[in-house]
Amino acid sequence: MKVVIQRVSQASVTVDQKIIAEIQKGLLVLVGIEDADTQEDIDWLAGKIIKMRIFGDENDVMNCSVQDIDGDIIVVSQFTLHASTKKGNRPSYIKASKPEFAIPTYENFVQAVEKEFGKKVQTGIFGADMKVSLLNDGPVTIMIDSKNRE
Repeated sequence: MKVVIQRVSQASVTVDQKIIAEIQKGLLVLVGIEDADTQEDIDWLAGKIIKMRIFGDENDVMNCSVQDIDGDIIVVSQFTLHASTKKGNRPSYIKASKPEFAIPTYENFVQAVEKEFGKKVQTGIFGADMKVSLLNDGPVTIMIDSKNRE
């Protein structure tokens, strides 16, 4: 499982010209799922995301988590995080899970984030043509691969 975490001042997701998710200060989390992902990957990433200290404290040092600042979270599925660009110029998405596996895994991931976070998170719509808008704060963008826990 791969995630891209973006610290945002605001973010929203629009589908069919209707805003379906919108937050102010918090995290926009893009998640890519592969067939090798397990509950262990889900739980580890959910904990990592919620506890990640990437918000400024009173001295503007990144010492606070999204919980500490009472921020919000949007989670959006994004299969293109598993793009392979080794050959040619057209990315291959062979590692990205098919919907039969990805949808329940994505839903499980959202539930795990909510459980760890202690409140509801907003989401995109799996498989929809989404327009994601954000104001990256910093900018702070962090990529995590649950298969590469360094």
